Amino acid sequence: MAVHEIRIDPSRTLREQPETGHNRWHPDISPVVRCAPGDEVIMETRDAFDGQMGPDATLKTVEAPDLDVVHPLTGPVHVEGAQPGDLLEIEILEVVPGDYGYTVQVPGFGFLREVFPEPFMVRWRLADGWATSEDLPGVRIPAAPFMGTIGLSPGHATLARVTAREQAALERGGFVLPPSADGAVPADPAIAGTGLRTIPPREQAGNMDIKQLGAGTRLYVPVDTPGALFSAGDAHFAQGDCEACGTAIEMTATLRVRFTVHAGQAAEKGIRGPRFARSDYWVAPQYAAPRRFYATTGMSVSRDGAVAAEDATLAARNALLDMIDHLGERGWSPQQAYAICSVAVDLKVSQLVDVPSFLVSAFLPEDIFTG
Repeated sequence: MAVHEIRIDPSRTLREQPETGHNRWHPDISPVVRCAPGDEVIMETRDAFDGQMGPDATLKTVEAPDLDVVHPLTGPVHVEGAQPGDLLEIEILEVVPGDYGYTVQVPGFGFLREVFPEPFMVRWRLADGWATSEDLPGVRIPAAPFMGTIGLSPGHATLARVTAREQAALERGGFVLPPSADGAVPADPAIAGTGLRTIPPREQAGNMDIKQLGAGTRLYVPVDTPGALFSAGDAHFAQGDCEACGTAIEMTATLRVRFTVHAGQAAEKGIRGPRFARSDYWVAPQYAAPRRFYATTGMSVSRDGAVAAEDATLAARNALLDMIDHLGERGWSPQQAYAICSVAVDLKVSQLVDVPSFLVSAFLPEDIFTG
């Protein structure tokens, strides 16, 4: 077994060190390293905003960040022998956090963006397995590090299909970042102008923000281009189920992974999207299922009484808005409460089929509070 490394200079942006990664998905991006199945790869990763939200960042930065550089990914890694139709098993061996993190509320972004139009920032100190912040005194969040963005490159046919469907969604008024050469890495016009943005998850994974993808998880992704072309970045120290404000506890990190190629299995089994598995708790059980909690619920009924049958989005919004109200009763400002929801609150579907009472519950773990 060989060990391969991709090291970065965290004081430099991806644009200043383009040989280490990319911020668009495209099958023609050259690999940074090549490995054989069974090899380990160690990858240092940048934060989601590529250094814009450092300790000295102001609300002016949060108000108008450069979204063209989101998310800087380390890679690609070419896995020898991987071919379209195969299933790539990515064994996540370790995610080592940096020492600084942040949670930001960017105007126009996030699940409740029209409710929270003002910028807000929480700066976190990451140490000894906890995140603490002077911006949220009395709160500490246990470490549960994972990669927010992790996946493979689409092939050329998938690239064209995804571009078309996302353009159609944009034309219907959806929240979509279409291909753009502005801020793109690589800057090669043939890639920069057509590469997919990293914001949504897709068939080859990507920005999934699934907090269970920490060390010990095996992620399975269908291969769509020769070599699979694996990349990762956008590490999170911890996150609620919802990442409601659009950011978790964002950080730099060091990822260690190992690959296994399951020849032809994606094609044979009709696997069209990511899957993942574990053989043990993803965090200590008291954090995976909090012993002490307070929960609010939301139905798929608007605040003015209109029923939206089986609308999970509306039910989740109502549950979160009620949780924000509850945290306000306990002394937190609305923006502080929104940040707490993003990094610590879990959302669970409680009822799927009783029209119109589609129900979502928001769980707040009481053990995050130190006072």
